[in-house]
Amino acid sequence: MIGKAAKAEKVAALHTKFAQAKGAILADYRGLNVQQMTELRSRLHAAAVELQVVKNTLARRAAEGTHFTQMADHFVGPTSVAFTLSDVVAMAKVLSEYAKTEPKLAIRAGLIEGKVISSTDVTALADMPPREVLLARLLAGMQSPLAGLVGVLQGVVQQLLYALLAIRDVKEGQSRS
Repeated sequence: MIGKAAKAEKVAALHTKFAQAKGAILADYRGLNVQQMTELRSRLHAAAVELQVVKNTLARRAAEGTHFTQMADHFVGPTSVAFTLSDVVAMAKVLSEYAKTEPKLAIRAGLIEGKVISSTDVTALADMPPREVLLARLLAGMQSPLAGLVGVLQGVVQQLLYALLAIRDVKEGQSRS
């Protein structure tokens, strides 16, 4: 049995993680053996994500005063929580890919910047391209109209220049005659 002091310490540590996390995903790990959990943890660690198996009652207490209070209904059965302080998409990718290869891992829900998302939303998030690609697409979309405008304006200036050169040539031809 865990003493009250140890439980209070675990709740405080979990509360800190809940408060600091940019995103988290809850999953049911029932049926995964130690080797599979270790493999999942190492994949998540490579993406700067921490995975913890939590007791539901302690998790509900730790969630009080954080965005995780919205997740209280999802703290049932064997629960593992993946936390990230940085890239939520990378966390979703790793968990979704692992869930595809190991169907015993069942993603329940996620919490991203204070908003609860379903397991299908987690999968959709995992299918998104990386942040750099999205930023490049956004930049290209912003540059495209500007490049077109520059091309149009350049064409107008060129036509004006050609007209002025033609007028000069005509005047030079008249002055020689």
